[in-house]
Amino acid sequence: MKINQLSVFLENKPGQLSKPCRALAEAGINILTLSLADTQQFGIMRLIIHQWAKAKAVLEKAGCVVKVTEVVAIEVSDRPGGLAEVLEGIEAAAINIEYMYAFTFRSGDKAIIIFRFDDPDGAIRALQSKGINVVGNVGLYDRAAV
Repeated sequence: MKINQLSVFLENKPGQLSKPCRALAEAGINILTLSLADTQQFGIMRLIIHQWAKAKAVLEKAGCVVKVTEVVAIEVSDRPGGLAEVLEGIEAAAINIEYMYAFTFRSGDKAIIIFRFDDPDGAIRALQSKGINVVGNVGLYDRAAV
């Protein structure tokens, strides 16, 4: 149920973001969704990619520093209060959310949100016990029509 996310570390200056994107494009690898965060000195581009191992190799060959992190994709009712309900279930299990970002597509009346937890396995158990759907690799990539 966990998904591999690539984190690419970039200098925080003009022109650095296009390098990894171009390398992936030239290798025919599609980015399903991403998040970009920054500090004064560097940025972190977090990517969900179907062919993550191939993408990691392509990015490293292009000179990028890449880390693989396990994240969890969760279906969230796309309505007022939907996210609050999921967050309450996570908080009840005393699991910390390190960061989260929305996926670029919907699944019917559900949004897909990527979460990085301090305890991904515990989070999956807690969410499933509350009836919250955790989306695995196959389901996620099928929905993205890869």
